[in-house]
Amino acid sequence: MNPIGWLGNLPFSVIFAFTLVFVFLSILGGLRLGAIMRQPEEGEASIGSIVGASLGLLAFLLAFTFNMTANRYDQRKQLLMDDVNAIATAYRRAGMLPQSSAAETRALLREYLDLRVRVAQEPDSLIDMLARSEEIQNQLWSEVEKIIAQERISISHSLYIQALNQMFDTHAKRVTLGLQYRIPDAIWLGLYLITAMAMVTVGYQSSLSRQHRYPVYLVLAIAFSAVIVMIADLDRATGGSVRLSHQPLVELQQKISAMP
Repeated sequence: MNPIGWLGNLPFSVIFAFTLVFVFLSILGGLRLGAIMRQPEEGEASIGSIVGASLGLLAFLLAFTFNMTANRYDQRKQLLMDDVNAIATAYRRAGMLPQSSAAETRALLREYLDLRVRVAQEPDSLIDMLARSEEIQNQLWSEVEKIIAQERISISHSLYIQALNQMFDTHAKRVTLGLQYRIPDAIWLGLYLITAMAMVTVGYQSSLSRQHRYPVYLVLAIAFSAVIVMIADLDRATGGSVRLSHQPLVELQQKISAMP
């Protein structure tokens, strides 16, 4: 569905396991490298500045990536509210259409809203529901063209068309931001390359001190893997554990259902 950020589309268990093994092997590689290249006079302090710089660079990239996904999460949340308002406005203004068109238009808008509520409950059917949503959009616009062909455009018609355009635009923004604007492969690759560099230096420094802290290495690998999974989870609009609350859509659905 989305060719960008293929690693972010993997199952979370795979991302966690891969990252855990990757980090642990990088540290072990640093230990092995230190054992091979260690000089008699070389001490742990001689590489301390390099370790600090590597970990600092890794922390910066992690913060950058997390901030990127957090901002997009906030944007998706705002677009959800915009979508609710756009649908509600279009539904209200549909009542200003000719009676023959108003009933059919409102029925289509109710189905359109129902699809959005179902997407939150059935993420696996997202593609089918998006396709149906676009079909409804085409039907709604065809109805507008039919009205324009039969009658002169009035102020009420213009207000409805404006609301409908806003609803269409918000839909396009939600789809683009949620399914296409993801963490690109270049950032994932850079993140793992810098991780490897930082963890190799950590292992190398431990080798110089002749203290192999394997439990500490494991804890470090688990913690880093958990952060990566959290970033990947936050980057996904659907299918993750960090999801937007669709309660505003449900409340609008209930409100519209109660209307005569």
